[in-house]
Amino acid sequence: MVSYLQLLLPDFSLILCGYLICRYTALDRSVWEPVERLVYFFLFPVLLFHSIVKSPLDLLAASNLIVGGLAVAAAGIGLSYALPWLPWVGRRIDVRDHAAAAQIGFRFNSFIGLAMAERLAGAQGLLLIAVLIGVCVPIFNIGAVWPMARHAQRHFGRELLRNPLIIATASGLLANLLGFRLPTWLEPSVGRLGASSLVLGLMAAGAGMRLGTLAHAKTLAVSLLTIKHFLLPLVAFGVGRLLNLAPVQATVLLAFSALPTASSAYVLAARMGYNGPMVAGLVTLSTLAGLLSLPFAMGLADR
Repeated sequence: MVSYLQLLLPDFSLILCGYLICRYTALDRSVWEPVERLVYFFLFPVLLFHSIVKSPLDLLAASNLIVGGLAVAAAGIGLSYALPWLPWVGRRIDVRDHAAAAQIGFRFNSFIGLAMAERLAGAQGLLLIAVLIGVCVPIFNIGAVWPMARHAQRHFGRELLRNPLIIATASGLLANLLGFRLPTWLEPSVGRLGASSLVLGLMAAGAGMRLGTLAHAKTLAVSLLTIKHFLLPLVAFGVGRLLNLAPVQATVLLAFSALPTASSAYVLAARMGYNGPMVAGLVTLSTLAGLLSLPFAMGLADR
């Protein structure tokens, strides 16, 4: 538990820091709204592109892992999308809140994932998680945008073409497969931009957080966090057994399935005009829930 706390504490402390600064100092929402735009349109795209292109992807060697990752992705998206149609929970879920928050049920924090993979399996774990990031992030970003675009009656294709996170991940994957690498002299600057996006994105999520907004969305919150932190590790365990994954690949897939949700979920919801404070609260709860889901997933891996 201590090692997982060490991994998740930095993210949680930055969220808390943003919340306290916005609530108790002169740096209120008027300061943080421009920060959100900077993160969403520039810093996060740089981060995603750099994360994908910096490690070569051997898609053939990791083909079974890719199938497993896609299966977990499909399960997460399908279960999250299905909530309004379930008779015992659907009538208690606001469809607009669901459109904004569905992404909580399947997206993941790639930087916690990178740290976890390195701790669990060293350089091989980093390479395997890079494969999952490169393949799954574009799918998850599309899955996050679709319900919001659909509910707002926006043209889905236009939203995809304009979404900077999708552009960055798709172009990063293409550049990686084509063998593109950033020049050595440019790496430090790009790395610093990426690091700043993580810090500012988490602080912006804290600044936008209103935990009181979760009171009217308790059913939605519990349902999405159950999918993310309990059902998806079980899906990953079953898929790993079905595909007969090597132990390292199975471990990485299980860790991937149990990661806290992406901090950029808040920025995306807020920039598309949805209930950003509610999504920020769910990001915070997901970060805390990772303290339970990661040990749970690693216990399944030991089996």
